[in-house]
This record gives sequence, C-alpha cells and structure tokens, in this order.
Amino acid sequence: MLALLPLAAGAQAPAAAQPEIQRPPGTAQATGAVHTVRQIPEACTRIEGRFTGQADAPYDMQLARTDARCQPRAALLDFAQVQPGKDGWRLNDRIRIPAAACPGLQAVVEVWRRPVEQPMTRDGQGQLRVYLGEARQQAEAGKLASLPAFAVNLAMEGKPCR
Repeated sequence: MLALLPLAAGAQAPAAAQPEIQRPPGTAQATGAVHTVRQIPEACTRIEGRFTGQADAPYDMQLARTDARCQPRAALLDFAQVQPGKDGWRLNDRIRIPAAACPGLQAVVEVWRRPVEQPMTRDGQGQLRVYLGEARQQAEAGKLASLPAFAVNLAMEGKPCR
C-alpha cells in the first residue's frame, strides 16, 4: 500500500480552504517517536509519523494497513493526482504536529476527501436493500458505483532548529 501512495512532501494545496474537521494542534512529539496522526477507517489505513531530526527531511510519514481482513470502502489516491478544491475534492482535516525538540517547527498533514453520492432507491416495502444477483450483474457489466476517495499531503511549517 505504501508504494501505491507516494506522498508529495512540500506540494502546497490551497491554504484558504477550511477543513471539515476543526481541531487544535496536536501534542508535541519527540524526535524518533512514532505516533498515529490519523486513521481513515473507510480506507483501512492509519497514518503514522515521526520527526527524524534531519534537516533535509525533518518528518517521515508512512501509511499502515489497520487490519489484513479490513475491506476498504474508499480508495486512497496519490496526492499528486488530486486537484484540491476541484472535481468534488474537499479539505477534510488539517492536523498540525509540533516538534518537541524544535518549538518553531511543525508538520502539517492534510487529508482531502472526495465523497461520492450514491443514489439509493427504496423497494416496495420502503427498505434500502442491495440484492446479490443485481450487484453481480452490475459488477459483470462494469457498472459499479465509484468509491469515495481520500488523499494525504504533508507539508512543513516553521524553521528547523540547528
């Protein structure tokens, strides 16, 4: 899964966008301490990060699968292929992680989301149902509904300490 999503470190998304989830800056993290940045249960993914202490790459971020048996209900896409603010992409979350060893430095992880509106029709009893036979026919015909998608971007703010 890590090869599927090379992250565009330093690529800037529109800064004026307000995230759907509002949160205060996270707890300051020590150099070398691996921590969970955020989980995306729909994509069966956990974002893990750590401050490296290196000037050229001060923060390292990895994507980890939450469970081998988890069935993703959303796609995780490469941020370089996403056009933030266009094609339905919304800024879902902006997570700021300060460095404990360098108070002016922080990692900023943005999670972008592209929802998919799936029309649901009720049957004669007023229930929303998925019938296996119909779902198989749609899959064989290549007419499955598209999945919601997420993309993750990493940026650094502040000056690294020497």
